[in-house]
Amino acid sequence: MSEPPPPRTPDGPPRVTTAPRRPVPYHRPVAALGAVLLLALPFYLDRFWLQAGLFAMAAAIGAIGINLLTGATGQLSMGHAFFLAVGAYSYCVLAGGPTTESGHRLTGLGLPGWLAAVLAVLVAGAAGGLFSPIAGRLRGAYLGIATLALIFIGQHVLFNARDLTGGFNGRAVPPLSLFGIDFDDSVTVVLGVPFQSSEKLWYAALAALVGCALFARGVLRSRPGRAMNAIRDHRVAAGVMGVPVARYRAAVFVLSSMYAGLAGVLVALVFQRTVPEYFGMILSLEYLAMIVIGGLGTVAGAVVGAAFVSLLPQLLTHYSDSLPLVSAPGTGGVSPGEASRYLYGAAVVAVVLFLPGGLTRLITPGEKK
Repeated sequence: MSEPPPPRTPDGPPRVTTAPRRPVPYHRPVAALGAVLLLALPFYLDRFWLQAGLFAMAAAIGAIGINLLTGATGQLSMGHAFFLAVGAYSYCVLAGGPTTESGHRLTGLGLPGWLAAVLAVLVAGAAGGLFSPIAGRLRGAYLGIATLALIFIGQHVLFNARDLTGGFNGRAVPPLSLFGIDFDDSVTVVLGVPFQSSEKLWYAALAALVGCALFARGVLRSRPGRAMNAIRDHRVAAGVMGVPVARYRAAVFVLSSMYAGLAGVLVALVFQRTVPEYFGMILSLEYLAMIVIGGLGTVAGAVVGAAFVSLLPQLLTHYSDSLPLVSAPGTGGVSPGEASRYLYGAAVVAVVLFLPGGLTRLITPGEKK
């Protein structure tokens, strides 16, 4: 049986139609390879690199949260570090028992570690819920200034509520316990393989990061994500189309606070001690730099930006002896922390001017979420 003739156009020769080629999703095998690599890294890396990776994963969880708020919904927040502090110190109070440190009697409830971690995330979400009516009605610089006040309030509480926080010196962080496994310095043997604290925390943090990333990706690709983008792009038009703008802003603020609380719990577990100075305005600015460098409104952008900003000072510190113009902390010259801020500050300017989509646009130019 012969094939039918090609369709003819009114004014010309027969037109041959071809089906458009679908782009090859090359980023999926790359993601699978990256997942296998992350699972295998604890068997080959030493403690320094494992801790650096743990800081990066904790930062990525917090960056995903602020990217939902700032990148996807367009709400500027300068108080993200406050909610990290709420999560970190809530875990210490809930999991730690009554004890004395540096002459201060510290309060603790002595709850199981896994329960304390869950409740700490809920406490951070409750703190965001108390602020959510303001977040639902303010926008832009006004919301940024309002959330900036949270940093000053938080610093005052952290330094003066010594029974809860330990004051200037902070307080020790109780180890996490989950499924009968204590995430401390004791060795846990699984299938004949010994795991120490860093290796155990690595897999716990990796599971938390994957879960948070998949949840945020699902939110962005569903109806709430489209409503959040509509609020970001044109608030009035979104309201006309029936989107409850104030309710969505408040809900996203609470969700972002819970992400920050979980990031604070992981940071505390890696540090093994909470220090008030860490949860200052510089930390909030670093999180804003993460999402701008990585890519606003995308989960992958938050992860890439968090890895860049959190790993850079640690790399500079580790290799300060062999790098020009960078000296070890306390020896004069440009410290690794200062050098890293110069570098990712320059990266922010370069991304804004030449790569508005962030670093993820270099990897997945056709990917939007």
